[in-house]
Amino acid sequence: MALFEVTLILLLIAVALTALSRWLEVPYPSLLALAGAGLAFLPGAPMIEIDPELALALFIAPVLLDAAYDTSLRDLKRYRLSLVLLALGAVAFTTVVVAFVGWKMAGLPIAAAIALGAIVAPPDAVAASAVLNQFKVPHRLTAILQGESLLNDATALLIYRIAVSAAIGSVMLRDAVPVVLLSTIGSVAAGYLFGRISLLTLTRIEDAASSTVVQFAGTFAVWIIADRIGLSAIITIVVYAITIARTAPRHMTARRRVSTYSVWESAVFVLNVLAFVLMGLQARSIVGRLSGEGQGDAFAFAATVLAVVIVARLVWVLAYVAIMRRFARFDSEEQRRDAPTFRGAVLVGWCGMRGLVTLVAAIALPTGFPGRDPIVLAAFAVVLGTLVLQGISLKPLLRRLDFERDTTVDREVAQARVAIMQAALDVLSRKTTAAAAVVREQYEAQRLVAENPEDAQAATEYDRLRLYAINRQRDTLEELRRNGTIGDEAYHRLEEEIDWAELAASPAGRFQPLTTY
Repeated sequence: MALFEVTLILLLIAVALTALSRWLEVPYPSLLALAGAGLAFLPGAPMIEIDPELALALFIAPVLLDAAYDTSLRDLKRYRLSLVLLALGAVAFTTVVVAFVGWKMAGLPIAAAIALGAIVAPPDAVAASAVLNQFKVPHRLTAILQGESLLNDATALLIYRIAVSAAIGSVMLRDAVPVVLLSTIGSVAAGYLFGRISLLTLTRIEDAASSTVVQFAGTFAVWIIADRIGLSAIITIVVYAITIARTAPRHMTARRRVSTYSVWESAVFVLNVLAFVLMGLQARSIVGRLSGEGQGDAFAFAATVLAVVIVARLVWVLAYVAIMRRFARFDSEEQRRDAPTFRGAVLVGWCGMRGLVTLVAAIALPTGFPGRDPIVLAAFAVVLGTLVLQGISLKPLLRRLDFERDTTVDREVAQARVAIMQAALDVLSRKTTAAAAVVREQYEAQRLVAENPEDAQAATEYDRLRLYAINRQRDTLEELRRNGTIGDEAYHRLEEEIDWAELAASPAGRFQPLTTY
């Protein structure tokens, strides 16, 4: 079966697995990992190889930009100490411990062992976020996990690139420090510069499809240019994304923004699926090359790396939380209340599922890299093991930890919604036309909903009538297309207008069109 056909089948299976994961209330990457592992035993699956540089650019660049675009600078500043201890400390600690195991147990060269450590070091918050959002755990924990997911990718991939270069002889480890410093400074400057240039381009494009294509092309271009001139493509992409995220939304139309966000969400999902497909096919070819006693040793090594990765993160997180709580005794009462807890440490330590970055970094190892087969197999074991063991057990763990339901984000949303509705009313107060009165009535209704988000009665008669009327509009539009009065182009244009009207009539996102009234 051709790779294209396998990929199409896997994409459809992934959609079904996503629905199943929501029903089971487990992270969808956990089920994707099991599906990818199944490919290793699928008869007739193709043997493939992918260019290492292509793998990094194709998979990592868009995913990093998507993660960085959604990162809160406020939360990065607020939780900077915990983020530094996780994104730098935990990654370095895991890399060193895994590298030692790889050197002693598998006989890997030091540089190759460090590359393995860097590959399996960065956790992926995507797998945990779906479950965490259901339980509304303390905002501090989710913000830390999301910030760590972005920053530890940059740290781990920077170590990875240096270790790979050292292993193939293009750079010496002892020369790495000045290279890292120059690369970091240059990458930050380049990322900001590319971001400003991108903003100038995007603000001049009106077509939604063209804007999305330019964003994808720009992302890959930034990665390629940074890599070609010797900068860190990872750091450059992160700074680039944060730069445009702070300004671009204000200069984009609503249609472009909705279109762009939906396309990026779909693209990241597809990339996750493709990465698991490729890893399953890689694992199949590796298992085929290993035979006899060597196969058993490789699986034992992979299982050991998995155990070390899980334990190392738990040890590091619990240790630094214990130290922070000891020093917190000398802080004020308010600061002591904000100090990390051991319940939070257990959750953060257990949310160490590895995902796309680990998969792609392993796939991207050059052909002929020292110990490539056992490294890729160990990486696949870590991804599969953490997603299945930690991902599926996360919900029972959350029930056991029994966090109070956090409403921080809900309160911020409600407060901001009231403020923006009032701003609209203030600016309309100077208008005295009949049309202005109708618009004011709309905003008054929306403000009432914003002020009473928990009160179902706040959805005024006005909103109910609008939703009822919109539902009738949809029926009429369907009839006009069905009887040939209008063509599909007119139908889709009017359908979009009704969609926007429905969104405007449901400001709290809780009301659906009514079929009866």
